[in-house]
Amino acid sequence: MSTPTSEADLFEHSRGRLEAIAYRLLGSAGDAEDAVQDTYLRWHAADRSLIETPEAWLTKVLTNLCLNQLTSARARRETYVGQWLPEPVLAGDPMLGPADTAEQRESVSLAMLTLMERLSPNERVAYVLREAFGYGHREVAEILDLTESNCQQIYRRAKQHLSTARTRTEVDGASARKVVEEFLAAALSGDTEPLVRMLTADATGTADGGAKVPARRTPVVGALGIARYVRGLFRPSEHKRAVVGGSAAAYAVVVNGGPALLVAAGERVVGVIGLETAAGGVGALQLQVNPDKLERIARQWAATGPHRPLTTMW
Repeated sequence: MSTPTSEADLFEHSRGRLEAIAYRLLGSAGDAEDAVQDTYLRWHAADRSLIETPEAWLTKVLTNLCLNQLTSARARRETYVGQWLPEPVLAGDPMLGPADTAEQRESVSLAMLTLMERLSPNERVAYVLREAFGYGHREVAEILDLTESNCQQIYRRAKQHLSTARTRTEVDGASARKVVEEFLAAALSGDTEPLVRMLTADATGTADGGAKVPARRTPVVGALGIARYVRGLFRPSEHKRAVVGGSAAAYAVVVNGGPALLVAAGERVVGVIGLETAAGGVGALQLQVNPDKLERIARQWAATGPHRPLTTMW
């Protein structure tokens, strides 16, 4: 039996908001898509006469699905090979959700999505719904089936856990492109000094290959260490050509509100390097090469082409 058009339209009207919530809660576009699809299946099977407020019902169902995923994800990530990083999403993707306030934009940055891994599932829900979507404590309490005062305490704890986050410098599209161009020029110079000048002294570099693509399994800390690491990454070799299946081109993009370098071999996206800009320079690099976490951005990339590369590498 098919869903009546009006009811299907109602769900589709909510899909973008649901995907944006799920992505912030899970840090994975693929998992967010699955959670929203599961929410749709429950909506399709539900007795609509018992649902007074569809938006609230959908949000509660989605949140419970995400809570279950977050609980199981913690166990999976204990055995994850190497470093776990969130899935990057290109600017313009509706999954990024609202970006009207600094809090909304910050809640979807790669740095914040990584930091939110420290939170308990309930803390993450309380923080995301409050900071990014403006839910009141009473509304969050109804979604989590907790008291309002309990939710207030959970939210305060989440804020405390995230208080060590580096203050990110927001950049527009033109500024982001300039950062990426300078980074790429420094990386291809063959010298560490230009890279060291771009990085903060306490910069960190993290790579996620998911055991499917060769990637460093421990973070690199400090400007000089990262500069040496990046110089090695960009040094041409037959091995790199073999891994990506030929030569690769580099592009300047914006992902999760920040500058990033996208590397593609032909039409295939093989890596994304997110650059977290801070007052003193680039404070963090996140290198995502796990092919499972590049599927959505690859679809976006193909749909918005053709693109002009900054340079061809290897």
